[in-house]
Amino acid sequence: MIGPKAYIHADRLKQNIWNIRRQIGERMLMVVVKADGYGHGALNIASVLTGEPGIIFCVFTIAEAKELREGGISNKILIFSKMQREWLDQTIEYDLWVNASSLGDLKALREFHNNTGDCPVVHLKFDTGMTRLGFDAGQADTVYQFLAENSNLLVEGIYSHFATADEGDLSYAEFQLKQFNTIVKLGNDAGIDFKYTHCSNSGAVLNLPKSYFNSVRVGMLAYGVAPSDEVSMDVDVESVMSFCGPIVNIRRVKPGTQVSYGGVYTTRSDTNIAVVQMGFADGFPRPWYENGYVSYRGQHFKIAGRACMDQFMVDFGDVEPSVGDEVLIFGKKDGNQIPVESIAEDVRTTTYVLLTAIHGRTERILI
Repeated sequence: MIGPKAYIHADRLKQNIWNIRRQIGERMLMVVVKADGYGHGALNIASVLTGEPGIIFCVFTIAEAKELREGGISNKILIFSKMQREWLDQTIEYDLWVNASSLGDLKALREFHNNTGDCPVVHLKFDTGMTRLGFDAGQADTVYQFLAENSNLLVEGIYSHFATADEGDLSYAEFQLKQFNTIVKLGNDAGIDFKYTHCSNSGAVLNLPKSYFNSVRVGMLAYGVAPSDEVSMDVDVESVMSFCGPIVNIRRVKPGTQVSYGGVYTTRSDTNIAVVQMGFADGFPRPWYENGYVSYRGQHFKIAGRACMDQFMVDFGDVEPSVGDEVLIFGKKDGNQIPVESIAEDVRTTTYVLLTAIHGRTERILI
C-alpha cells in the first residue's frame, strides 16, 4: 500500500521491557495496550511480549480484550473501563479480569455469581485523587465488610492511579500514595491478601519508586517515550514506533510559488517541492507544519505549508529526493531521528495525544 506506515520495532520493545524490569526488580509487570496499544497496534505489541515471563496486559474496553484473545493472546488481561453487567458472561468466556469501582459493581458481581455460579477475577479500584472511577477512600471499611459477607467474589487485586506522578512537584502524588497505603492496610487488616497491588504508572516508575508495591503498570514508558518533560528518563528506553510517509510526487518550482491551503508558505528560491502521501486524517500532527520538518537521509527538511487531510508538502531545496522513498515524521529509522517529544512540545500537546492519533490509512508494520 502506498501511504503512511507506522513501523513497530519489536527488538526495541523487548529491550525497553527488560530495562524497565531491571528498574522495578522482581515485580509483576502490567503492560497497558489500550487505545490500540497507544497507536502501535495492540496485537503487534501483545504478540511480541506474550512470550515474556509474567506479562499482564491492561486494556480499556472489553472489545479490546476480546481482540487480544481472538488474536491468540493467552496472558492475563485486566479491563479498566466501568464494569457493565451485560458483558460479565463474556469475562468468563474469554477469561478476563474486571475492575470494581463502586458498590453497585460489587452487587452486580454478587448477583452474577448467584445466577451463574461464576465470577471473574476482580481488582478493586480506589480513587485517591484523580476524581475519576474508583471507590472513595472513605468507603474502604464498607467495601471490605461487603467482601467479608460475600467471600465468593474473586477479589485478587487492588489499585489506584496517580494524577501527577509525571510532574516535577510530587506533593500531590505523595498524598495519593499515603491514602492508598492506608486503604491497602485496611484491606490486609480485614483479612484480604491482595495478589496484585498496583499504583505505579510510567511517571511513577521514573519518579516515585516507593509506589511500586508487588505489581507495576507501564504504558508510555514501554513504548520508549517520556510520559512528560518534567521527569528524568532514568530508564534507558528507545522509541518503538517510526512514523513515515512516502514521497509520491516532486516538482521544481520558482521563487514566489505558494504551497498548500491559504498560501501561508511561499518559496523564496528555485526549489524542489515533494508531496508526501500522508495527512492529518492519518495522524499527522497538523499544527506541526508551522515550525515542523521531516527527516530524509539524515537531514531535516521544512514542511511547506499547511498539512492537508491526505497529503502534505516538503521543501527539499536543491536536494532531489526519489519518488517512492519515505520521509520520517517521528521516531528513529534508517539514520533518521525526530523525537515525538519534540513535536509535542512545539505544538503544545502531549505524546499520548500524538501517538493515539495514528489511524486512518496508516499501515502498521511489525519489524
